Amino acid sequence: MRTVAVVLAGGWGERFGKDVPKQLLPLAGRAMIEHSVAAFEQAPGVDAILVVITPSHAGTAAELLTAGGYRKVMKVIEGGSTRPESTQRAIAELGEEECNVLFHDAARPLVDQEVIAGCLAALGESQAVGVAVPSSDTIAVVSDGVMTDMPHRESLVRCQTPQGFRLSVIRRAHKLAAADPAAGQLATDDCGVVLRYLPEVGVRVVPGSERNMKITYPRDLDIAESFFRD
Repeated sequence: MRTVAVVLAGGWGERFGKDVPKQLLPLAGRAMIEHSVAAFEQAPGVDAILVVITPSHAGTAAELLTAGGYRKVMKVIEGGSTRPESTQRAIAELGEEECNVLFHDAARPLVDQEVIAGCLAALGESQAVGVAVPSSDTIAVVSDGVMTDMPHRESLVRCQTPQGFRLSVIRRAHKLAAADPAAGQLATDDCGVVLRYLPEVGVRVVPGSERNMKITYPRDLDIAESFFRD
């Protein structure tokens, strides 16, 4: 079955205070988004790459990726105003033919081949997979500034991307979410959408990596740069 990697770069990164999306900022000699695209370009099990980016910079991203010679990039499309909208636009672009799809945040430029391969292998047996690492911290549930519960750390993980699905499964989950007025408050990512609206599917956990960090603040760029120097 064909596998398409969707690189989601629709956010702006307001914390960076720049006039371009953070995904286009330089990291280790090339734009941040290129690192994610390059990882899927090199993955033998990935057949095509779809890039979803902020509408005002879609042209810039398309030119950048064309110049970089990424042959698997099938198209660069404009994202929506929210993460779910961008995902839904990617689903619509992929059409009706069944395939496996990996959704990956461009803000995680250090994803490696082992993680990608783990997702692909899990999709051979499961219809939904999520990448996660164990939580090293104790996590508390807080309500109105007061701790109300402290779940066992052994049962908690920190979610990363890619997240992988059968296209028909994630399409159905997002269709149900779109009909729910409270969806935006109930699920923060695609695995969350499946867990909420298709609980019978189940989401297989694939081991992630501490290196697969998310670039959220300007200082995170310096940390990511240090990985490339190691």
